[in-house]
Amino acid sequence: MDLDFISKLVKHADTKIIMLVMDGIGGLPRVTDNKTELETAYKPNLDNLANNGICGLHLPVGPGITPGSGPGHLGIFGFNAEKYQIGRGVLEALGIDFDLKPGDIAARGNFCTIDKNGNITDRRAGRISTEKNQEICKFLSERINIPRLKVFVETVKEHRFLVVLRGEGLKGNLIDTDPQEIGAKPLEPKGGPGSENTVEIVKKFLNQTRDILSDNHPANMVLLRGFSEKPTWPSFPKVFGLRSAAIACYPMYRGLARLIGMDLLETGQTIEDEFKTLEENWDKYDFFFLHIKKTDSYGEDGDFDSKVKVIEQVDKLIPRLMNLNPDVVIVTGDHSTPSILKSHSWHPVPLLIWSKYCRPDNVKIFGERACVSGGLGPMLPAVEILPIAMANALRLEKFGA
Repeated sequence: MDLDFISKLVKHADTKIIMLVMDGIGGLPRVTDNKTELETAYKPNLDNLANNGICGLHLPVGPGITPGSGPGHLGIFGFNAEKYQIGRGVLEALGIDFDLKPGDIAARGNFCTIDKNGNITDRRAGRISTEKNQEICKFLSERINIPRLKVFVETVKEHRFLVVLRGEGLKGNLIDTDPQEIGAKPLEPKGGPGSENTVEIVKKFLNQTRDILSDNHPANMVLLRGFSEKPTWPSFPKVFGLRSAAIACYPMYRGLARLIGMDLLETGQTIEDEFKTLEENWDKYDFFFLHIKKTDSYGEDGDFDSKVKVIEQVDKLIPRLMNLNPDVVIVTGDHSTPSILKSHSWHPVPLLIWSKYCRPDNVKIFGERACVSGGLGPMLPAVEILPIAMANALRLEKFGA
């Protein structure tokens, strides 16, 4: 859906939309009982929404494409991910309120573990604590020295950190140094036309970092992803005419919401904290993006049972959400993260839309196989989700005479 086109149809209404995003919610069946995490979970409240709503599966980017978290979220926010591309560096920077300047190059980093041969043994260094991360970032900041360049190394959360390069003539068109594979060596920095100077700077940063962290365990090396500069994009609140708020614990998702103009609400670290924040701010906004991270984290860890438990935890809180009397509730994910694969995947993502005016289909439970036969179809482009939700919220004018 074209953002200019949809913005011309927007009208005001006193209605409220909640988009509940369980990150990486889609899964694959395990061998023992042929059920996915979503199909295994006891979730009567989500099933009830599915029974009284309309369901389907959506494609964050396109058939067969495995999306990162940025493209996955942009799609469900109505932004064509092929047109609006951004690296995770900028998103992490905005998520921790780092003051990016014009020309700054930002990259998302993972502290990782390498063996004596330089091969990666753990891409997340055992998911070190945020407190340990802070110690290492301070240690690096005090020792990294690259002439005529300012280097910022900032903690994000757990094993994640931010690197910002500030200097003259920098380019953000570099590829990731993370091979996303255990047993491989970190990739050598490479870039597109005009990035030669930036590539050499990143090489110096990585070489110094390797030396500085050589005796540190488990975080004795780093992997960099999503080199990028801050873009200027359309405003989500202006396009859709919605006073919009984001409730998310993890900086990357807060950064993405900030980038497209949503207000960021301060919240605690638990799922219950996030629902409480929703309740406390209910009268102030028309649209709430409520993000649940742990479904994705446990999927990436291959922890099927823990992913199931997170889904069940969310389900128990659904009555609190419905007690607020929303007009539209969207429940979905930004991509699939099957525990079996321990990674993001290309599989279409379960989706349900409940509203006071929707036309319910025959889906009775919220699960991958059930949603295949839902009224929204088995491969709905993610960019179509918001227009459908807006229509159900009575916020779109008739098109044409």
